[in-house]
Amino acid sequence: MSKKDTELATLGWREWVELPSLGLGQVKAKVDTGARTSSLHAFEVRDFDDSGVHRVEFKMHPNQHNTDKVVVCVADIIDQREVRDSGGHRESRWVIATPIRIGQYSWDVELNLTSRDDMLFRMLLGRTALRGRALVDPARSFLVGKRRKKKRV
Repeated sequence: MSKKDTELATLGWREWVELPSLGLGQVKAKVDTGARTSSLHAFEVRDFDDSGVHRVEFKMHPNQHNTDKVVVCVADIIDQREVRDSGGHRESRWVIATPIRIGQYSWDVELNLTSRDDMLFRMLLGRTALRGRALVDPARSFLVGKRRKKKRV
């Protein structure tokens, strides 16, 4: 954790997060203590071997209401897990590890990859990623991760 190691972040129930290793600037995430694992929107997911390293390439729409913008991400696969969605359906998903940045805080998180096209948030930040790092104020939003304004040219 980049800020004081003993200081816990206080997050709102939704926050703007950055995933710099994946080339993702700002993604609106739902902070969900009811979910054990964290999920990231992904489509056209393709696993491949890169000189003996098992990797995954996927595309992502980082903006909730804009499917025109597409970011291609590549990451090392750390696992493949059976994950139960909110409807109780089981699905096998690739799991990656990547640094996350929320405001001045940063740490590594594990994310499973799944299509979240029908969901309101492109990312779900679960309690495993929060444990020992953050507290959640469910009555507030965007306490730490502020949306950067686009520069006008």
